[in-house]
Amino acid sequence: MFPGFAQHKHKTTSAEINFRRGGGGPPLLLIHGYPQTHVMWHRIAPDLARRFTVIVPDLRGYGDSAKPPSDPQHLAYSKRTMAQDLVELMAALGWPRFSVVGHDRGGRVAYRMALDHPKAVAKLAVLDIVPTHAMWTNMNMALGMAAYHWLFLAQPAGLPETMIGHDPIYYLEQTLNRWSKTAGAFTPEAMAEYRRCFAEPDSIRATCEDYRAGASVDFEHDAQDYGQRKIACPVLAIWGDRGLAKRRDDPLVVWREWAADVRGHGVDCGHFLAEEAPAETHAALEAFL
Repeated sequence: MFPGFAQHKHKTTSAEINFRRGGGGPPLLLIHGYPQTHVMWHRIAPDLARRFTVIVPDLRGYGDSAKPPSDPQHLAYSKRTMAQDLVELMAALGWPRFSVVGHDRGGRVAYRMALDHPKAVAKLAVLDIVPTHAMWTNMNMALGMAAYHWLFLAQPAGLPETMIGHDPIYYLEQTLNRWSKTAGAFTPEAMAEYRRCFAEPDSIRATCEDYRAGASVDFEHDAQDYGQRKIACPVLAIWGDRGLAKRRDDPLVVWREWAADVRGHGVDCGHFLAEEAPAETHAALEAFL
């Protein structure tokens, strides 16, 4: 799925990160979301690699990256910790400054990275998200029904793990189907990887921890920053017109509370832009980057 890319692993301070590298040119980091792996970029990464050196990792807790033990404060799966993994990875590869694109949970890692490491992030693109602080403070019945997993996966340890673990492939496929609007978006090769990785009990635990962090420490970090500091670099926000980000407010209005230089638009698809609308997503990213 990634012609011309090589696969590697790198040990950061607190986790081993699996990633692929391909192309040549300015450094570009692509970060996936839930319930997927780095494979979600397979339809656009080879095209981006014509102009950029593309790094495509699995977040800690996902895919073939490490799945560290949980902790009571969920710090091991905070977006601050996940961002630190990838800043260390990029520095080890020789890039103290780079552009980053994040989808879903990866978008949350990416904007936290831009806030915590402003010297490292040259440009930021976020796909089908608004900040965690906005999601929780705007939660109502309609958003809760659409994004029920925010509340379900954040429940105390054991409950979501047991329920998902009863039939993880069913849960995975239902999630992908509910959030997508484009027939045939997920190739058989990609689906095989999603099934392989998601079905592991340790992956289920770690990805639930990701959402527990979102309902605790990540929200706290956002609340501390909201109105106090802004993302310094240019920001592109694109979303699926039938995705999750536009369930309440105009995403650009929300992002302009967090960054001074924001542009973006909707795409005719569901949540998974890079697979449902790869040509449009690639064009928007390349023009911005």
